[in-house]
Amino acid sequence: MADNLQILLVEDDPALSLLIKEELKLKGLNVESFGSGNEALRKFSSEKYDICILDVLLPDMNGFEIAKEIRLTDNIIPIIFLTVKNQIEDKVEGFSLGADDYLTKPFKIEELYLRIQAIYRRKTEFTPKLEGVVKIGNYDFDVQNRILKHKEEERTLTKKEGDLLKLLCTHKNRLLERDQALNRIWGKDDYFHGRSMDVFITKLRKYLSHDDRLEIQNVHGIGFKLVVPE
Repeated sequence: MADNLQILLVEDDPALSLLIKEELKLKGLNVESFGSGNEALRKFSSEKYDICILDVLLPDMNGFEIAKEIRLTDNIIPIIFLTVKNQIEDKVEGFSLGADDYLTKPFKIEELYLRIQAIYRRKTEFTPKLEGVVKIGNYDFDVQNRILKHKEEERTLTKKEGDLLKLLCTHKNRLLERDQALNRIWGKDDYFHGRSMDVFITKLRKYLSHDDRLEIQNVHGIGFKLVVPE
């Protein structure tokens, strides 16, 4: 794992914030901590960070609201939520906002560090080679810039939307197994990440709806297949 990763931490518990900062510093990471969302967003707009760690329950704006603001300008930066909440609905909401992980308090700093490692590894590991502009029916998919273009609309995909569509394209008209997609993009094959992926599949189906020949088939319990006319 590379040293000197720049981490933005938003945590209003001073003791926990200091503990996270000091422990991660010992592992070679740089952590800048904030007690409020507004303060963190002001700094985020002017500095470059590699990962955001956001407490959900904060005095001014919650972690989900901070993530929404971050995603308006940065679709790529990984986000980890920290929270005492453990309801399924909260986790699904977090992942639907593009979160990379969700850690429930109390937790061990070593577990947080291992999750940061996993996220960094996913960002830098090999992904199937697919470059340039790819034709998907009546759509053009600019892989590098994550732009999906149709004569009726053009949209820039989020990092996870782009990665998932790219993976589906590499398996065009073939089965993409759920566990392969989850492990490659989310880094973990479990219930909560599976629910998150289902949300993203639903979004991609909507984005591709201007060409009724296209279909993302759900092979129940096994995976998905992007059906594209040859």
